[in-house]
Amino acid sequence: MAHWRDSARNVRFWFVDYRATFPLLFFLLHIRLWTFVFAILTTLFFALLERYGFTVAVFLRWLRAYIAGPRKIAHPWWKR
Repeated sequence: MAHWRDSARNVRFWFVDYRATFPLLFFLLHIRLWTFVFAILTTLFFALLERYGFTVAVFLRWLRAYIAGPRKIAHPWWKR
């Protein structure tokens, strides 16, 4: 029996995060070599994200900040 405190945890399919199961489902519905490779690569990607403590949303925010760089310039529209 699960406790209500466990309701905030991410769903897992054995050891795989639920986000990585959609490409696996796509592979099961369309069995080709390229879908198998795609499913394996996305599963490895999500496993790496989890290994470093990222979620998808946090990773995308980190990637956006990395691409933008450390210097942020902001000028009010009335001072341009």
